[in-house]
Amino acid sequence: MSSFLVDDIPLEAIWSKLDAVKEFLTISLKIANAHTVDFYTRGVWSEFIAVPPERVLSVMSNSHERAPLDERFQGRGQPDFGFSEDRKHLVDVARFLHAAKAHSLPNLLVCTLLNDLMQMLNEEDVMSKDEILNTDEFMNSKKSHEVQVMSEVIAGLARYCRVCQVIDIGSGKGYLCSFLSMQYGLKVYGIDSSNTNTHGAQERNRKLKKYSKTYQRHSRTSPQRQVSKREEKKQTQEENDSTSNPRLKNNKEMEELTSLLEMATLDKPATSFKPSEGVLKDETETNADTLFDTINPEYLESANSFLGVLSPEIVELPSPRIPPSELSNDEKERRKHENLKKKAKSRSDYSLYSPLTSFVTAETELRDIIEDMEDSVMVGLHTCGDLAPSMLRMFVSKSELKAVCSVGCCYHLLSEEFDCARQENPDTVWGFPLSQYMRQRGWYCGRNARMSACLALERVAVGQGLPIESLFYRAVLHVILRDHYGAIKSEKRVGNVYSKTTSFVDYIKKALKKLDLDESKLSDSLIQDYYETFKPRMKEMEAFNMLKVALAPCIEGLILLDRLCYLKEQDNVSFSALVQLFDPLMSPRCFGVIGGGNWSTQRKSM
Repeated sequence: MSSFLVDDIPLEAIWSKLDAVKEFLTISLKIANAHTVDFYTRGVWSEFIAVPPERVLSVMSNSHERAPLDERFQGRGQPDFGFSEDRKHLVDVARFLHAAKAHSLPNLLVCTLLNDLMQMLNEEDVMSKDEILNTDEFMNSKKSHEVQVMSEVIAGLARYCRVCQVIDIGSGKGYLCSFLSMQYGLKVYGIDSSNTNTHGAQERNRKLKKYSKTYQRHSRTSPQRQVSKREEKKQTQEENDSTSNPRLKNNKEMEELTSLLEMATLDKPATSFKPSEGVLKDETETNADTLFDTINPEYLESANSFLGVLSPEIVELPSPRIPPSELSNDEKERRKHENLKKKAKSRSDYSLYSPLTSFVTAETELRDIIEDMEDSVMVGLHTCGDLAPSMLRMFVSKSELKAVCSVGCCYHLLSEEFDCARQENPDTVWGFPLSQYMRQRGWYCGRNARMSACLALERVAVGQGLPIESLFYRAVLHVILRDHYGAIKSEKRVGNVYSKTTSFVDYIKKALKKLDLDESKLSDSLIQDYYETFKPRMKEMEAFNMLKVALAPCIEGLILLDRLCYLKEQDNVSFSALVQLFDPLMSPRCFGVIGGGNWSTQRKSM
């Protein structure tokens, strides 16, 4: 295979999509950049919106009011996207929402389907569902979903690139690393800047490894998993036949065989773990071996009917036991080497995942962190802020990194090169924009807009709404700070005061105390008057935040398209794609940026 089978979107097409999204956001980004804290002190609603909040909420909840996109945009000059002629106020909510949908990442037609990617990567047979470790036992449903999907992609990339080493940047608690090592046998290095995370990941990996061994052994030996309905029927028939055999009828030795075999394969998955050896010793396996050594060979043939219903992976009839004193020297030596090989493999398996502590930037030399660095796939699951673009820069600059799979998050923590409020530092490597195309245009989003990009449109659409009341409390607090404390902005953050309060009055008093302001200056009745005054305007805040939610996929799409564009600008990257990896209801940051080096040359030389 000389190249990817999936369609590779050309760079010129990415430029076109970036221009389209930028044109829409040039007009609408001011809504996303408006801070909720300033909502009432600045009169944000009247500043940007020229329709009642009820109209916004009605249109957003009634999709039938929205005409097809091609009808609304066809035959128009410069698009206004629902804004007034001076582009200052939103006047057509339906048109705005259609424009937002059209410029969101799923509708830009630049994403590669996950199924297409996996079909290309999985040249060999993939694991059946029965062989996949059940992650629900030790992860929540969201993490389990993310780890299972992403690990399959990573394993496919590793297989395609002919590498066995994976480097997980920002590995956190190490769930992805542990799963990759246990499920796919990959050698994984998890690098995290937090020493606490690293130590926690080591202990968690030890426990998960122990769980994995027990789970896999139980999974292999459980008749409920391995025996089909037909085999169960056969088992019943053969057991009935065996009881009619005069040699086995009422025979205590056969009863002991059945009892001990059930205990060895089903009821007693107890294990003893010795970290120093890095292996798990199954005591029941020893019991089963001793059993077969002591059974009279006369009964083994008759026992085949019972053992035959089990998978060959579970039970193998042993060859007659030869006392060690009767073994030849060559056979003793062969068995010794075989045991050493198995023990070495067990130790190797246990150390497939190595958590490391290090702060990683684009300039980090991985060979300084990983002693046995070799050709690898670099991954990052929900890497925060600048860490995601740093990963892509590392991938491009280091020949030993053969592929990358990056899922970013926390866009509000991205540094922006063209942020007017930033401190001047010519040596800083900025997180956005990443591509040369966007840097030449000096594009700037703003922190509030990047914060809006973290909102989850899909969750809001199914009723998992925004915490409007807490946002409302915070905005009214700002009014009180302006009116009574001469403060337009507070240097300190209120934090999570809302979750610890029982009423608006209680919230205000606790917030003032946290801000080191005299809460006794305001009476309860005065505070309650503020609540009653602004409560009728709560719908304004609700509607405005719904507009910000509608813009979220567009802002996120711009950031991710910039990263895709960066990879496509590189001569040594032969393939790059945006792929929706996760269900957005379970994991809102669901898009992965995937890239590969010059694989065609690499694979031909192997």
